[in-house]
Amino acid sequence: MSHALPKRTPSSATAAALRRCLLAALLACTAGGATWAQTAGSAATAESAMGTPGKTPSGHGYIVPPDWTQARRGHAVVLQAPEGGSWIALVEVDAGNAADAVAQAWMRYAGRPPPEPLMAPPLANRNGWTDGRNHIYRAPAGEPRQLSARAMRNGTRWVVRIDDIATALAGKRAADLRLIRDEFLPAGYVRERFAGRKAHAFDADKLDELKAFVGRSRLLLGVPGISIGIVQGGKVVYAGGFGVRENGKPEPVDADTLYPIASNTKSLTTLMLAKLVDEGRFRWDTPVAELLPGFALADADVAAKMQVRHLSCACAGLPYRNLDWEFAPADAPASIVFDILRRMRPTSAFGSSYQYTNPPAAAAGYLGGHVAYPELEFGQAYDRAMATRVFEPLGMTRTTFDFDRAMRGNFARSHGVGMDGGIALVDARRDRQMHAVRPTGGAWSNVDDLLAYLRLELSGGRLPGGRRHLSESALRERWKPQIGTGRQAWYGLGLDTDASSGTPMLYHGGRLYGQRSNMVWWPEHDVGLVVLMNSSTGNVLMDALPRKLMEVVFDGQPEADSMVAAAAATEREQRETRRREWTFPAGREHAALLASRYRNELLGELRVERSQDKLHFRFDAWDMPVASRRGPDGAVEFVGAIPSPPPPLVAGSSPSGRTLSLRDAQNEYVFTEAD
Repeated sequence: MSHALPKRTPSSATAAALRRCLLAALLACTAGGATWAQTAGSAATAESAMGTPGKTPSGHGYIVPPDWTQARRGHAVVLQAPEGGSWIALVEVDAGNAADAVAQAWMRYAGRPPPEPLMAPPLANRNGWTDGRNHIYRAPAGEPRQLSARAMRNGTRWVVRIDDIATALAGKRAADLRLIRDEFLPAGYVRERFAGRKAHAFDADKLDELKAFVGRSRLLLGVPGISIGIVQGGKVVYAGGFGVRENGKPEPVDADTLYPIASNTKSLTTLMLAKLVDEGRFRWDTPVAELLPGFALADADVAAKMQVRHLSCACAGLPYRNLDWEFAPADAPASIVFDILRRMRPTSAFGSSYQYTNPPAAAAGYLGGHVAYPELEFGQAYDRAMATRVFEPLGMTRTTFDFDRAMRGNFARSHGVGMDGGIALVDARRDRQMHAVRPTGGAWSNVDDLLAYLRLELSGGRLPGGRRHLSESALRERWKPQIGTGRQAWYGLGLDTDASSGTPMLYHGGRLYGQRSNMVWWPEHDVGLVVLMNSSTGNVLMDALPRKLMEVVFDGQPEADSMVAAAAATEREQRETRRREWTFPAGREHAALLASRYRNELLGELRVERSQDKLHFRFDAWDMPVASRRGPDGAVEFVGAIPSPPPPLVAGSSPSGRTLSLRDAQNEYVFTEAD
């Protein structure tokens, strides 16, 4: 498919320079003691310049991200990514229902009927759009693509957003895609804003409303256990649990239950770094190589530019890369992080775009530990620095990086959806892979401890009783924008901020196999929320629970229940699609294509085991039964018949023998037949 699109936005170099100038101006104006409201306002102004506003023929508003181009075809607008080969089309149609709208939109976009959808779940009613359906398609033969058509209605007319995006680009330009998605608003629609509103105090009725939402959402989504906590005005107003630690067993979750908090660990890690900055051990702009002389990336020029802040800002152009450590032995040393970084090469210009990635964030924590305790091994030094700078001063007595300690007593088991569509346990061996990269996501914690952390953030660095733990300037440096993630949203140092509602919301979510979590706070209103869940099916609650809290304390428009209902319907369709698409146990004719042993120089060995008509893939640290299917291009694919499996492996061949290829975002790994 080819689209001749006129160039209407600045060059990549010009846009990158503009971003740097705007962020530099913002940081300059906030460094001199500006209020948090002024910081947020400045950031919103900067972000509003990060794209070109446009309108569809009916007046629906959208934003063209920098460097993207656009073309108009009647009632269709087609946006093309700078790299080419990826498009988003906004198509207006008159139709009786979502399916008819999608059919018409495809004809206008591609000149042909739409593919047969794998599924078409409902969308939540949000931002003025109603009655939506998301038609999701299988990618064309041999193309790693994301292909979907979202039909949405406002008034009597439908608009369809067709996403025709290369998988690699989706990882590289996540912020651009978010900008297009979030800023596509109906004509005349004014987004709800809470600026100037005073948050209501949580009384019994408001708590009951929020608790009722958690209870019904948990049952609708099939989450075994959810623990939440709320702090307001410096006091804990609620801390408790709903459901159980393990599906089918009676032990309840509560505010003391330990969960793996995944990437919420990043915020705790940058808090430790802020404390070291306060101690004068280094500055945020200290070059990494000055503190770690052996530090290296695949691109020496980028490595030389890296400052302490750049390890945690998702702004250095380094791509998402997880499989190197997900397949590593459970006892892999902390030094694996620096081995991975030596292989990492930027896929976008330094400072030009948001790319969320874990190895640099892990290196940030290990660097801090090394500076504090240079005589210790990286992992031991980090653990000691976190204990002395964060956990002990804040009274976070249960938070730990010790998986054995965490998985004794009151802890939540990880759950996901099995191949049969039921809720099942995630193999605990997979959680342990995170230990080697623990500064980016390896902490276990509970509601009580994380509320202590939120109280520190909301107090500007003070402990209960008013004693200062670290300076407000060091604490809030982490809040400042380092890279834009939306029109009024940005990533700081291990922290996200969204100011689109008119009152800034800081947060950082966490996803680890069968666990989901979020820590959220609203500085202008001295309110914070902790959400911990032990199932991947609760993913929507990372956003829906903060939304529900805003509905309760600001009398917001009701959207949270619609978000949960749509997510539950999507989950049901995904389960049915999985059962329909995959054969389990793997088909015999598919299994016959496999060698007995494969090897990848980075991910290690893969052994193929056959037992009682079932096929197992055994890696160095864990194993999984597999299902199979034949893809649209005729290639046979294998996927783990387990909750939260890794990406599918595709059978192929090379001059060296049979292969199994695994793709993760912008990275591809090939296992080759071994003797």
